[in-house]
Amino acid sequence: MKQISPCLWFDGQAEQAAELYTSVFPDSRILDVQRYGPNTPGVEGEVMLVRFELLGREYGALNGGPQFPHSEAVSFVVPCETTEEIDTYWDALIDGGDPGPCGWLKDRFGVSWQIVSLEAEAWMTDPDQEKARRVVQVMLAGFGKPDVEAQRKAYEGG
Repeated sequence: MKQISPCLWFDGQAEQAAELYTSVFPDSRILDVQRYGPNTPGVEGEVMLVRFELLGREYGALNGGPQFPHSEAVSFVVPCETTEEIDTYWDALIDGGDPGPCGWLKDRFGVSWQIVSLEAEAWMTDPDQEKARRVVQVMLAGFGKPDVEAQRKAYEGG
């Protein structure tokens, strides 16, 4: 069986979204662009479906219309090893979008992303529950890009 892959629904911006995502993440590419043909629900010649790959995982982007807007009910987690990675992914995806709490953002297409520090994730699961609690409090209090330095200080007791 082939790997299960998500398909994102867009209102005319599937190709632009796939182009952005494949430009942001390394080892990513557009695989195929299919267009609406005659006797299809879309306008003949316009992009219907874009298949693309991000870091080895296949995705679809469908231009299906305005009926189903994106929501935070589905988001993509971007695990980052360094603050430089956090900055890179946050800055690329937030352009034209909106910041949210706890390192979440909506890109300019309305797709939700979670930019996550792997270091902070480890701190939040530390067996020392007081340390973990302090890190979680800092994360929950923040709006916008994750502040790893503030999370580190909380973890260390500062």
